[in-house]
Amino acid sequence: MQFTLLDGGMGRELLRIGAPFKQPEWSALALIEAPHWVTQAHRNFLDAGADIITSNSYACVPFHIGQVRFERQGADLIALAARLARDAANDYSNRRVAASLPPVAGSYRADLFDADQASAVWRIFIRQQRDYADIWLGETLSSCAEAALLLTLLADEDKPIWISFTLDDTALQPQLRSGEPLTAVLETLDLSRLDAILFNCSIPEVMQSAVETCKQWLDSNGSTLQIGVYANGFSPKTNDGAANEGLSELRDLSDEEYRAYAEKWLQAGASIIGGCCGITPQHIARLDRLR
Repeated sequence: MQFTLLDGGMGRELLRIGAPFKQPEWSALALIEAPHWVTQAHRNFLDAGADIITSNSYACVPFHIGQVRFERQGADLIALAARLARDAANDYSNRRVAASLPPVAGSYRADLFDADQASAVWRIFIRQQRDYADIWLGETLSSCAEAALLLTLLADEDKPIWISFTLDDTALQPQLRSGEPLTAVLETLDLSRLDAILFNCSIPEVMQSAVETCKQWLDSNGSTLQIGVYANGFSPKTNDGAANEGLSELRDLSDEEYRAYAEKWLQAGASIIGGCCGITPQHIARLDRLR
């Protein structure tokens, strides 16, 4: 099988290898206190075979590091995250960097989205990562409005743009955590500037249906957008959407089990595969052996 392989969950990898890690700073704490751990985490995924690593800028938002620290250090931390990813990727052959553009008001919280606040923060993320990134990755977006704003802010950028949505883990049909059906989002969002649409930070069980729905819609509308998946390893019983209230419980998801899910995503039409929270270099290495 031919596909592009992403990395896995950066925050949990930092925790796993012993880097400074706690809420509310989450994965940004290593950037603040011991950046060499971030480099090590990137290298672990690159050694596992990842074609693309994502900058560790996800938690460099006021929601995680606080408004005061963001105003004082936020821009520098975002640039540091992008530079560390770039330097790590450059030590390997043909590896790329995706610049993380995260939700500004917290994961899964479409209800807290404020366009003015998000625009001000995302402009800093774009400016500080522009010189280091190969791809713009708006990730863990919970609503169409978030994606539409990001596309507007990226309108003059010349790098590929990927948008990744997080899905409602309990819905019978694919829908964002905002409650918007995936088909309605595809109808509403201007896809002309996109290079890929992805789904991330949702349990593996809901991803196949999303890929199938997306693939059918894209084919019927003559679109050649790539489709991607990077699921989390959260326990379905405990992942209730409170992503920023402590650490969600991880299930015992083996690399073989995750590979089996990934094969179904690929058969359904995905061409970009990786992992989100709780997906380790071991999982990524197992996916690499599919190729």
